[in-house]
Amino acid sequence: MDDSGTAARRSAIYLLDQVLGEGRLMSECLGAGALDRLEPADRARAQRLALDTLRGLERVDRLLSKHLKRMPALTVRNVLRLGTMELCHGAAAHGVVNAMVEIVGKTRRFGHMKGLVNAVLRKIATEGPEAWAALRAPRLPKWLRNPLVAAWGSPAVAAMELAHLAGAPLDITLRPGAEVDLPGARAVPTGSLRLDDAGQVSALPGYEAGAWWVQDAAAALPAKVLAAKPGERILDMCAAPGGKTLQMAATGADVVALDISEARLGRLRENLARTGLKAEVVISDALRHDGQYDAILLDAPCSATGTIRRHPDLPFAKDGSEFGGLIELQSQMLAHAWGLLKPGGRLVYCTCSLLPDEGEVQIEEALEILPGARIDRDALALPGVEPDWVTEEGGLRLRPDYWADLGGMDGFYIACLRKSL
Repeated sequence: MDDSGTAARRSAIYLLDQVLGEGRLMSECLGAGALDRLEPADRARAQRLALDTLRGLERVDRLLSKHLKRMPALTVRNVLRLGTMELCHGAAAHGVVNAMVEIVGKTRRFGHMKGLVNAVLRKIATEGPEAWAALRAPRLPKWLRNPLVAAWGSPAVAAMELAHLAGAPLDITLRPGAEVDLPGARAVPTGSLRLDDAGQVSALPGYEAGAWWVQDAAAALPAKVLAAKPGERILDMCAAPGGKTLQMAATGADVVALDISEARLGRLRENLARTGLKAEVVISDALRHDGQYDAILLDAPCSATGTIRRHPDLPFAKDGSEFGGLIELQSQMLAHAWGLLKPGGRLVYCTCSLLPDEGEVQIEEALEILPGARIDRDALALPGVEPDWVTEEGGLRLRPDYWADLGGMDGFYIACLRKSL
C-alpha cells in the first residue's frame, strides 16, 4: 500500500472525472478494472474518497466558489474537490495539500496549476471545516428531486438528502445456523446485522467461511415476504448479484436464479460457492424464460434511486431519461412472470426505487389487469416492519430517512400478489 495515499487519491480523482465528466456509473468503472492495479486497501480507500466527495459535492463546490474567480478544468476541479472534502472531514492539512499539489504537478496538462491548488487548499484548511458544518445537506438534482417532492413532500425529501449525505453502514444477512463474532455488529429491527465501520469486507470474521453475505436491511425483506418453503420451486427472476437467491436457497427451496448478465451471475456463483448454498443458475432474458413455479421473486430493473446513500454517483451519471423505458419493462416483466406462476402461487414484486411509478403504480395497475391477482397484506407482517410503511394498495414503502437514528435503509418498494386457484 502507498503510505502517502497518493495512489488512492489519484485513482479517486480518476473516478470523479469519469462520473462527473463522462456520465459513467462508478460500478461501470470498477467493473472495467479501473483500480485493479491498486492494493486492496488502496482500492477501498480510493472508492471511499470518491464516494464521500460525491456525497458532499454541493457543499464542496460552495466552499470552492469563494476562492476561485472561475472554475478550472474538470480534473483540477476534482483535485480541489477531493482535497476540500478531506480537509473538511478532519484530514491533516499538510498531507492533503502536499498530495494534491504533487498529483497536479505530475500531470502534463495541469502542472502549471500547482500554485492555484496550493493556495486554494491552504485557505480551505483554515476556513473550510467550520463553514462545512453550517451548509445545508446537498440537494438532489432537479430531474430527481422534483418527482420525489411531488410524491413524498419537501420535508421527507430533505430528510432523505440528510440520509444520503450520511452514507450507509454495512448490513449483512447471516446464513441460517451460522455463528460468527463480528465486533461492533448490532441487530436492526428486521433482523439484519449492521456494522457502522466495517473496513475491508473480505477480512471480516466469517466471510471466508460463508457465514454471511452483504445485503442492505431493506433488500433483505423481499425474500422474507416471499417466505420460500422447503421443496418449493422458486424463480428469482432478476437474480444477480444474488443476496435474495441465497436467502431463498437457505430455506431448502429449489431455486432457479435467472439473470441476463453473465458477468453479474459470476458474482452470484462465487457467493453460492462461498456459502455452500445451492441454486440452479440460468443465463437468459427474463421475458423469454419458460416454466411453472410455486413462487416468483421479481426484483425488476429500475432507476435504483433508493440506493443513493450507497451510490452517490447515480444522480450525476443519470438524468432520468431512462424512466419511461424502465417502467414499461417492469410492466412487461410483471405480466410475463404472472404467466409463469402456478395457480395458488405468490409473486413478490420489488424495486430499489423511490419513484411511485416503479412501485405503487405498477401494483395498482397489475391488480386491474392480471387475471386472478389479489394483494397479500398478511405477507408484510414481519418483525421490525412498521404498520405505517404499508401503502394504500397494500405494498411496503421503504425510504432512506426511515431508521434515521439507526443509520437509515435503502429505498425499496415491495408487494406480494397471490394468484387464484
